[in-house]
Amino acid sequence: MNKTLAAVASGTLLTAKMASVVERMARAGHPSLDQLTPDEAKASYEKGAGVLEVPKPDLTRIEDFSITARDGFEIPARLYAPSSARLPVLVYFHGGGFTVGNIRTHDTLCRVLSLKSGCAVVSVDYRLAPAHKFPTASDDAWDAFAFVAKEGARLGLDTNRLAVGGDSAGGTLAAVCAILARDAGLPLALQMLIYPGTTGHQDTPSHQLYANGPLLTKALIDYFFGQYVRTPADRDDWRFAPLLADDVEGVAPAWIGLAECDPVVDEGIAYADKLRAAGVAVDLEIYRGVIHEFLKMGRAIPEALQAQNDAARALKEALKP
Repeated sequence: MNKTLAAVASGTLLTAKMASVVERMARAGHPSLDQLTPDEAKASYEKGAGVLEVPKPDLTRIEDFSITARDGFEIPARLYAPSSARLPVLVYFHGGGFTVGNIRTHDTLCRVLSLKSGCAVVSVDYRLAPAHKFPTASDDAWDAFAFVAKEGARLGLDTNRLAVGGDSAGGTLAAVCAILARDAGLPLALQMLIYPGTTGHQDTPSHQLYANGPLLTKALIDYFFGQYVRTPADRDDWRFAPLLADDVEGVAPAWIGLAECDPVVDEGIAYADKLRAAGVAVDLEIYRGVIHEFLKMGRAIPEALQAQNDAARALKEALKP
């Protein structure tokens, strides 16, 4: 291990509380997801998803429904709202490397975002690898977003005030939907990208620096992407790597929240730069001394609470009447 990685591991670059969490994870001795079968990885991720989260807020509306995809599949979705009023809405895509995660693993986070922002949230259970390869996730994401934009009024939503967001792979899907929404002429007030993946080959300096984690490692990213892509060419498709999109001029303003000690931090910064160069308004926040997935660690990491507040504030501001 080089000196920089040793410093990360010993907590020099991590906050004291983040280093304590990483140490406790290591002590627990659970196998990394990449050492499991995909079904085992899905179960393991779900089992651990809520361990460090804040208590689950109660909301006025929590409703499960489904959205018909282009091939007839019924995509599960869940609506969260802090009141019965006609509210603006965030369409949200969970993280998990296109392979793990679901509505349940991000239930608390979506409740928190809804409560803090005063907006409705629609969480989308897009189909996962390896049963469903690229571009199924992005197709499902777009079909779900387009449904909410066009039919959300039937759910009591104000579709004139619409945002899209997600974390990690879900942030990738949100960025893709923002580009497609521009192309389709659908109104979009904000794209909320939380440590999104935007490149296809894990070749930035931060990928090298944090190849051994903490938490998100090169081996785990290789495992996730190996489940999802069909051929190497998929990695050069902008729907997998939005940084490769030819033109992002005119897409919705962005709030981008990144973790400093994260393999994907460089590509998040690069995407913010790409948007700004195209004239898109970008609010970029880099949370120091924390790792990928930190947003769901609000019980232990103060920066998670700060990031949740910042994201909710951005939503409230973008979606105000």
